[in-house]
Amino acid sequence: MPSTEPVIPTPVSQNTLAIIMGGGAGTRLFPLTMDRSKPAVPLGGKYRIVDIPISNCINSGLRHIYVLTQFNSTSLHRHIAASYKFDHFSRSFVEILAAQQKPSGSHWYQGTADAVRQNLRDFLQRPYEHFIILSGDQLYRMDYRKVLQQHIDKKSDITLATIPVSRADASAFGIMHTDAERKIFHFDEKPKDPAILDELRIPPALLKELDQPADADLYQASMGIYVFNRQVLIDALDNDLADFGKHIIPAVLDKYAVHAYIFQGYWEDIGTIRAFFDANLNLTNLLPPYSFFDTAAPVYTHARFLPASKINGATIKQAVISDGCVISDAHIERCVVGVRSYIDSGTTMRNSIMMGADFYDLNTPCKIPGTPELGIGKNCVIDHSIIDKNARIGDNVVITPEGKEENFDGPNFFVRDGIVVVPKNAVIPSGTWV
Repeated sequence: MPSTEPVIPTPVSQNTLAIIMGGGAGTRLFPLTMDRSKPAVPLGGKYRIVDIPISNCINSGLRHIYVLTQFNSTSLHRHIAASYKFDHFSRSFVEILAAQQKPSGSHWYQGTADAVRQNLRDFLQRPYEHFIILSGDQLYRMDYRKVLQQHIDKKSDITLATIPVSRADASAFGIMHTDAERKIFHFDEKPKDPAILDELRIPPALLKELDQPADADLYQASMGIYVFNRQVLIDALDNDLADFGKHIIPAVLDKYAVHAYIFQGYWEDIGTIRAFFDANLNLTNLLPPYSFFDTAAPVYTHARFLPASKINGATIKQAVISDGCVISDAHIERCVVGVRSYIDSGTTMRNSIMMGADFYDLNTPCKIPGTPELGIGKNCVIDHSIIDKNARIGDNVVITPEGKEENFDGPNFFVRDGIVVVPKNAVIPSGTWV
């Protein structure tokens, strides 16, 4: 006799696999990506960029997560292994899938779609109904359950997350055109022609629904976030197309029900040095556009168990100071200071990011004699700069982009987008003017 008990539906989050794209070379973030992948770049003093999408997943109830990696992935692997450990009595996981040789081929990922295609066999081992594909280099806070719920309510085959952008910014994104029901019927990659932009403008009925003026000159930009039904993903990847945004999505618009989920919160693509620099320093604002203090949706990372930071007579204005730092009689203004940072007396830091260190000098008996201590020495001036991890900067050093080209490679430093970047493990001798 069949059971008469009601069937309790499984939450959509439990039937969804999250796939985070972490395999890009990150050339626009060089030299921060010289020795690490883009998702492994430190952010906000104590986090890594990859912590953002992983934390969004966990806070959205998505606990089956793969991170696809390829270039300079050692530190990313180490960070994920140390940070994300679920209990032994659940099926939750955050796992790395690195590019590897397979019987079907041994080439590197050729794009986002190719990366998913090469790992599709692993993704299909469990009966997931939906797949959400995420970028690993964006700063935002989103509840993916809302995206998935709209996907189900509209009976979509594919859902793309979009964000309204101005006409001035539209040419830097893939722009979607939808009807008032948010069904996408046209896609244009980085449109430049004013006539085409006029046609892609968000329709007045949808602008009203978004609480925007009916004459607002806004466009729906792709956020690089995609939801696919299981069979649709299989069919959409049954080809040699390399990228979701450039190739797959334009090819499927006439074949499937493709809808836009319009996100109106803070979102920043931190793929360039300038964008990375600004996103970090914005964290020092009195009311930052993105806050790590949101206890309802926290950002998770590696628990280091460091001591509290020690401040010895310093002047600090509008700064983020991470754990385990020692700051002695320095002047710090609008800066992000990473874990285990050491800043000596007389030093001035303005509009700068210091990523800190992976260890204390007390634990490095093999240090080369005569090299400066880890951190920043006495009487230095650091302005509009990024000091990467484990840098050793001596006394009386000046680091500033003044008088330099917008993009320039120097001895032991780089200038990108008007920002001086001192790379990881660099040594700047005392008395140097960078």
